[in-house]
Amino acid sequence: MATPTYRRKHKIHFSECDPAGIVFYPQYFVLFNDLVESWIDELLPQEGYHGVIGERRVGMPTVRLEVDFKAVSRMGDEVWLSLDVERLGGASLTLAWACTGVDGVLRMTARQTIVTTSLDTHKSIGIPDDIRDAIARAMESAART
Repeated sequence: MATPTYRRKHKIHFSECDPAGIVFYPQYFVLFNDLVESWIDELLPQEGYHGVIGERRVGMPTVRLEVDFKAVSRMGDEVWLSLDVERLGGASLTLAWACTGVDGVLRMTARQTIVTTSLDTHKSIGIPDDIRDAIARAMESAART
């Protein structure tokens, strides 16, 4: 299996679970949004995600999301949250997400398409060159490992 473009370990919290004690499925979307933010923070350490969104006014909304749930995650479980860049286009990128237990059991997968937009006009714009270059470098680095 190829190394993902970015991954981080996470312990499932009580606040992420439903009364049955398993991750309430919308919480996965919050976890992966946090993962994307952390990834952008690392790619662009001078400004981070907050600078891209807040100061540069470049939006990164999700326009497509496909999800498969494979196994449950429970409070206290340690999991790996990972994302891999499947496609880097002119104004969009497609990410593959995975949540895998530290035991190797795949919990859920998703494909997300993000489009870059102007937060002033809410129209699609090209991925800014510095962001595109940082993503391309991350993809190359993951491919080498």
